[in-house]
Order: sequence, then C-alpha cells, then structure tokens
Amino acid sequence: MDATGAIEAVIWDLGGVILRTEDRRMRAAWEARLSLPEGELDKLVFAGEMGRKAALGQAQAEDVWRWVGSRLELGPEDLERLQDEFWQGDQLDGALVQFIRELRRECRTALLSNAWPGMRQMIESEWGIADCFDDLFISAELGLAKPDPKIYRLALDRLGIPPTRAVFVDDFIENVRAAAALGLRAIQFLSSKQAMQAVNLQLGRTS
Repeated sequence: MDATGAIEAVIWDLGGVILRTEDRRMRAAWEARLSLPEGELDKLVFAGEMGRKAALGQAQAEDVWRWVGSRLELGPEDLERLQDEFWQGDQLDGALVQFIRELRRECRTALLSNAWPGMRQMIESEWGIADCFDDLFISAELGLAKPDPKIYRLALDRLGIPPTRAVFVDDFIENVRAAAALGLRAIQFLSSKQAMQAVNLQLGRTS
C-alpha cells in the first residue's frame, strides 16, 4: 500500500467502538414496557433534541434525562431507574484498549468522540483509559460534532498532521465518509478484530 510508513496518528471513536452496548436486555425491557419500537430508546437519548444539544456542550446529562422523562411521561423514580439501567449493558473492549496502548508506542493516538459534558472525567477517572491517547477531542468541549468537517480539521490541526497521515476508526458510516472526504484513511468499525486488522494493514504491521 502506498506510503503506509507515513501514518503518524490513529484516531479512534469511543461509543460503538471502544465502548459498546454488548447487552441490550435492559433497554429492550424498557422499550417493551413503554411500547417503543426496537432501538427507539437509543434514538431518544442520543439523537433526540436534547441529546444533540448535549453533544455540542449546550446541555448537561441531567437535561437530557429530564427531556427523555418528559417525552416518555415517566415519574421521578422510574426516570432514575431508567437512567441507571440504560448504561448497564455497556462494556469497554479490553482487548481493543490494550491494542491502542501498544499502538501508542509506535505512533500517536487520539480519541474523537461525540459525547456529552463529563465524558473526560469518565475517560480519565472512571475507566482509566486516558493513557491510551495523546489527545482527547470531545464534541461537548469543542462545540462541534461529527460528521462536521470542522471537528476533523480541528483534531488534525492540534495533532499537527495532514489528513493523509491519519487513520480514523468509527462505527457510523456517515462519520467515516466525512473523514474520507477530507483525505483521512477512514475505517468503518464492524468488529474489534476487523478494526485491529485494518489498522495494522494501514500501518504496514504484520500482526
């Protein structure tokens, strides 16, 4: 592959890549209870009006949940339970975290995440994975969110590299396409194994 040795950084998404909902039973139970279509709860939380604002730093997590509770007509106790149980099926991918830590010995690594305020604290303190990355680009802190080209350019400028020298990994195809349109070597995440193999290929690694 042309110029594989020129790769200077690998930029990773968080949700859906490093952190994934491996068990949807809790969310499915709430959807059944509330007569919602499959996947509708995720859409309300993340893609609803308040979730989108939170991803741009224009609202806090508590604002999102109040909005969701209002839309679903939930009382305070039910809303608190939903908020707690919503996240219970999420898991960090330990193998991928280790891969990124080891990768950082060879090139720079960064996180580019559409996330609400407070995510930096989760990354640094709750999960303890900040050491995997040279820089963290969190949409709520930047006031920009993928697939806006501006957030990719901001990350590249801060890393000090041109797009052709960066690999980008994300699970959403619209984010992958936006990165590719700017010249990044964009990979759609389908599985941990597939993503690691694709990154290794871009870097010219044999394993």
